[in-house]
Amino acid sequence: MKDIECYRNRELSWLKFNERVLEEAEDENNPLCERLNFLSIFESNLDEFFMVRIGSLYDMMLLNKDERENKTNMTAGEQIDALLNEIRILYERKDKEYFKLASKLSEQNVKIINFSLLKENEAQYLENYFESEIRPLLSAFVVGKKQPFPFLKNKNIYAVASLETKNEKEKLAIIPCTNGVFERLIAIPMRPGYYMLSEELILHFIPKLFNKYKINSKSLIRITRNADIDADNVYDEDLNYREHMIEVIKQRKKLCPIRLEMTRELDNLIINQLCDVLGIQKKQVFLTASPMDLSFLYKIQDLLRKKLNLFYPRRIPQNSPEIKKGDSVMETVRKKDILLSYPFESMNSFLRMLHEAASDPDVVSIKMTLYRLAKHSKVVEALAEAADNGKEVVVLVELKARFDEENNIEWSRLLEEAGCHVIYGIDGLKVHSKLCLITIKNNDHIEYITQIGTGNYNEKTSCIYTDLSLMTSNPDMGREALNIFNSLAIGETVDKTQHMLAAPNCMKNKIIDMIEEEIIAKKEGKEAYIGIKINSLTDKKIIDKLIEASKAGIRIDMVIRGINCLQSGIKDKTDNIHVISIVGRFLEHSRIYIFGCGEREKIYISSADFMTRNMERRVEIAAPIYDPAIKTRICDMFNTILSDNVKARVQMPDGSYRKKKINAGDTIVNSQEYFYEEAYRKAKRANTSIFNTFNPFK
Repeated sequence: MKDIECYRNRELSWLKFNERVLEEAEDENNPLCERLNFLSIFESNLDEFFMVRIGSLYDMMLLNKDERENKTNMTAGEQIDALLNEIRILYERKDKEYFKLASKLSEQNVKIINFSLLKENEAQYLENYFESEIRPLLSAFVVGKKQPFPFLKNKNIYAVASLETKNEKEKLAIIPCTNGVFERLIAIPMRPGYYMLSEELILHFIPKLFNKYKINSKSLIRITRNADIDADNVYDEDLNYREHMIEVIKQRKKLCPIRLEMTRELDNLIINQLCDVLGIQKKQVFLTASPMDLSFLYKIQDLLRKKLNLFYPRRIPQNSPEIKKGDSVMETVRKKDILLSYPFESMNSFLRMLHEAASDPDVVSIKMTLYRLAKHSKVVEALAEAADNGKEVVVLVELKARFDEENNIEWSRLLEEAGCHVIYGIDGLKVHSKLCLITIKNNDHIEYITQIGTGNYNEKTSCIYTDLSLMTSNPDMGREALNIFNSLAIGETVDKTQHMLAAPNCMKNKIIDMIEEEIIAKKEGKEAYIGIKINSLTDKKIIDKLIEASKAGIRIDMVIRGINCLQSGIKDKTDNIHVISIVGRFLEHSRIYIFGCGEREKIYISSADFMTRNMERRVEIAAPIYDPAIKTRICDMFNTILSDNVKARVQMPDGSYRKKKINAGDTIVNSQEYFYEEAYRKAKRANTSIFNTFNPFK
């Protein structure tokens, strides 16, 4: 394969990203409770990676074991083997970091303990607690000829034991430890701040449940099931689409296991039996010394919430200084384009605009795409208000938003009940765009206010994800947005745009054309430049075009948070490409495309990463930035991110990522903190109280 050293495997690249998350847990410069948070995120990321990516690789291996991916020429089986080896190393680091952080928690008088550390009266208390509060709620199974192996739920914790009597061969006992009824963290009253995990208590008292048996070995286990199910491939025409998605969710819960975790060594006989029943190989079995499912760490954080030094300093999203207090947001946007930058600026301005539109007598319709929503969505409230006021409200709710399907199904029901017209996506494509169109009829004149964002209409994530939101009254943008919505309403996608980029038909080709324009400009002796900020880069055609641009001598700066299949820094091939990844307090989520310099400069913000799925199998939107002041602001933001030397890691020619070296006299730049300080300064200048802001958690 030509230039094969310029490519990185997608899945191995993702592991590098999750390793950077683990590094944040290991970073002693981060406050203790924030390190706990990163450790928990690392684990939940890994769970999803097994369910989706490794699950899909197993499916591919079963369908065509000899098929090779198009960048590093690896088969699905080769990728699985490489991934499992790397993950085993990460497990060791995770365990080591967990116990290091547990030691630091004990300094704060919070400790997760086991029976070896208990005093006699404490052990007696826990035994009584087990008998009265837990044992009555347990269901214990002994696997045998008349007792089949029970169904193990995805990510639930089970206690297992090898049982033996004088007259019988070894048997396997299984006890579910996850039921949502009893508390996971069990407090020990004699020692405030000391806790035991309920699954450890159950495991300890297994002999009480099987007093006729000898316990040869015991452990806690957890399985991870494949969650890679294509809703369109299993479409049931006898059900309406919403009911079909409910069935898809049920099917996902029953898919095959792909990982088995255990906290203690078990007899080989038992491990073989588990592998045989679950249909997995021993290489899919992982031993972990730390607890399985670290979500209990969030409760630990709550216990320490009053110790402010253990957390990042409090930050509050600021009101946009572009919108004066008391002014109508709609009227402001009619006069000039407004850009909101989350989480540094509040989503409140956009929500205010929606509520204004809901009650404005001149507004005739609101159209919107919804992908992921908050559990208590203010956006849905505004749309329901608009429908109640007689506005035409058309909402495309993407029911295939992975792991948010149930939430979106419920919201779709509520929107329909409120009188909104709800569309459930289109066949074969996910609608991932963040697009809102408000149509205003003033006498015989039609006006549009269009909002295009890089992130979801979710008040909670707007406080923890970095995203951009453009609000404009540009009539051309409004007409294109209307055309996009009209196409979606009849199950189609647009095949031509003049201003926006719109996947799947007119985004990838235009991006490649703009890279080509820079190559031509460079050959003509003009200044050329490409700057890209995305979450992931996997599309080979775009990668190949970027390599071609690098060979032509074009400077290419890329900020890629997660997956990156392009290897920068290869001499005479990608040495003009510079890649950084930022993993910090907030999840980097905004997408920015910059092509050209000076008068030729084109800037877009988008919901789309440079992934084949985004470009070809999703409805995505990229909005051009026409306002000169906003263009300057985005360029300044991009350059500040590039100068980050605190949370940025630089991709090295060997594929590793390293933090930038800070020399004496260097200016320290933590871009996320810089943007918050800037938001505070602007709010203060605009006489906006930092306390007069929308709080999504109220």
